[in-house]
Amino acid sequence: MTRRSRRALPATLTAFVLLAVAVLVAVCAIQLALGERPLLPYDSLVGSLHDTTWSAREVAVAGGVVAAIGLLLLLVAVVPGKSRTAVLDEHTAVSVRGLRNALRAAAQVDGVESAAVKVRRRRVRAVVRTRRSVADGLDGAVRTALESRVSEFALARPPQVVVRVKALRSAS
Repeated sequence: MTRRSRRALPATLTAFVLLAVAVLVAVCAIQLALGERPLLPYDSLVGSLHDTTWSAREVAVAGGVVAAIGLLLLLVAVVPGKSRTAVLDEHTAVSVRGLRNALRAAAQVDGVESAAVKVRRRRVRAVVRTRRSVADGLDGAVRTALESRVSEFALARPPQVVVRVKALRSAS
């Protein structure tokens, strides 16, 4: 069960471009039906297209641009997106966001002012900040807490836990 990210941005952009073209064509058709002057000059547009040959440079450039956009959209659809879940077993998964939030909470051991956690496929990186002037042993305590929480999740491939401690400068 691997959930992948959605392709919302390319789909939305494509939909807006197609909607804009459809609205433009509909407005021009309505203007022609009402006998008004269309937004796009239909006669001159058709005349210039009629005079253009298939071997013209403009046709080749337009075809290349359309083919490149189509290839890009096809590539976006085929390439798998970033996984949004961490696999527990073959039928169960946990969201990476939920795992990250649980690990961030677990990193809040005594002496930790704040914690930032990044969850990747093979590694969990935690950067904790402390106000202690001597932070000896804090990284070990945080690592133990994180490894304990990771083992509670029983992930199919437990990630390596890396902890970095940063001492905050005192305000006074």
